[in-house]
Amino acid sequence: MNPYSTLPATAFWRPSVADRSLFDIEELWKPKFEVMPQDPVVTFGSCFAQHIGRALREREFSWLITESAPPGMKQQTAREFNYGVFSCRTGNIYTASLLRQWTSWATGAKAQPEEVWESEGRIYDPFRPAVEPNGFASVEEMRQSRETAIDSFRSCIERCRYFVFTLGLTESWHNSEHGYEYPMCPGTVAGDFDEQVHKFVNQDFARVLTSLNEAVAAMRSLNNKLKVILTVSPVPLTATYSGRHVLVATMHSKSILRAVAGQVSTNSPFIDYFPSYEIINSPAFRGAFFEPNLRNVHPSGVSFVMDQFFNALAGKTGKATPSKSTPAKRAGNRSAEVCEEALLEAFG
Repeated sequence: MNPYSTLPATAFWRPSVADRSLFDIEELWKPKFEVMPQDPVVTFGSCFAQHIGRALREREFSWLITESAPPGMKQQTAREFNYGVFSCRTGNIYTASLLRQWTSWATGAKAQPEEVWESEGRIYDPFRPAVEPNGFASVEEMRQSRETAIDSFRSCIERCRYFVFTLGLTESWHNSEHGYEYPMCPGTVAGDFDEQVHKFVNQDFARVLTSLNEAVAAMRSLNNKLKVILTVSPVPLTATYSGRHVLVATMHSKSILRAVAGQVSTNSPFIDYFPSYEIINSPAFRGAFFEPNLRNVHPSGVSFVMDQFFNALAGKTGKATPSKSTPAKRAGNRSAEVCEEALLEAFG
């Protein structure tokens, strides 16, 4: 008799992985929380987070949107202008430190930066560079739009029951004079790069951990009932400025994010972790869910991840999670991700 003798099959690789079809691997997640269809859920983060919001809506869960498209705007146009991509128009929040930055603006702990970007007579928001595809007509319009996004982000925090956040990157660009962070390197999507001001930071474990803990603490100061579900994006880096091969840089970045997510979810009763990263990237799944470019996740992979998520919740609550679409239809949903980082491909 030894401690391993009474463990379930899921504790052993052969019966739970090697002896199963990749489509039969199950019980990958034991949810901490009983997320019910009526519970308000908000979604933010890197590009992969966009799929979670759509999946919540398909299964008739309460995906909370606090910044809606103007009446009459067509759905495709609304997505191009970042409505209904996340719970409000923050654009992609790739890092834990960007989440902390947005939270500091929402709580009033820090003032918004004054910086603006201009190109061909149009104005771009340095902190949401692709939220308006053709830029804003004026600085005032841009600032009003960002103020609306910040107010809407605060409303998300105050009104939600569950805050779902997808960690995407450790590589980041900062303004060394004023201390704030950009979602993209200036000079890529918009803006002008200044090597004296704009500094690259590849954040280590301690920095990511501190940023995430501070962001969650700030959000819970506004809503002490808020719970967090973390995921790590399985999408590889488009490009790296680290000096490493992009494959090595990707594994370095994702490993740090996964380790941080694991630590905070283990140590906190109000933070959970869902393994979307493992479902797509584990050798058990043989890369089957990637597109031929080995970067984008095929719709069938997205559908498989979402089915794992909602099946686990159903097991937790004992209630089925309805969906108006079949798995085949969900796999065929090829709504493009709104992803600024993917634009770096152009510089390769």
